[in-house]
Amino acid sequence: MTAQRRVVAEVLNGEHVHLTADEVHARAVAKLPEISRATVYNTLGELVSLGEVLEVTTDKRAKRYDPNAHRPHHHLVCARCGAIRDVHPSGNPLADLPDSERFGFTVSDVEVTYRGLCPNCASA
Repeated sequence: MTAQRRVVAEVLNGEHVHLTADEVHARAVAKLPEISRATVYNTLGELVSLGEVLEVTTDKRAKRYDPNAHRPHHHLVCARCGAIRDVHPSGNPLADLPDSERFGFTVSDVEVTYRGLCPNCASA
């Protein structure tokens, strides 16, 4: 693993991390000043292709990168500030889709996004 890839992986380490590519770059530069924006973008693309990182898009905001790719989860998104949290509700959302609503599709994956206001925005 190159130093650049290692720094990007370190920046993405943690639970509830959903950084934009620019945020990843800014944090990576703090650790490795010579890392370029192109290297960060290319590394993120490779990590997504390898299934090590999820690309999360909410509304018209910038794509965010989620390192929690190996544990199925949903997202809770603040409609005002865009904060994202991983959530792990019980149950199987795929099982909640009745056969009559599948229209012959063989469903293989489900993405659920809960929207609302985070505590900071709700109290403002």
